[in-house]
Amino acid sequence: MIFGLGRLFYVILLLINAVAVLSEERFLRRIGLGRSSNEQPVFGQEGNTTKSKVIQLIGAIQTLLRIPLIGINILVIGYELLLG
Repeated sequence: MIFGLGRLFYVILLLINAVAVLSEERFLRRIGLGRSSNEQPVFGQEGNTTKSKVIQLIGAIQTLLRIPLIGINILVIGYELLLG
């Protein structure tokens, strides 16, 4: 089986790492996904647009998963070095 659960775990871990290291000043603000852009919905607009949900997801990943990701990455690197 080429694509097993181990490979799926690696892909998910790499994607979460990629989102966690995105720089708000250098990248996210340039494409309009910075957290500081307080665009309030005007009359008749929904408050939960897809863009606002993506901004909230990126912010949540960067704040909540930063410390656990360090430990998970150390475990994965150790596993790959020892049992690789």
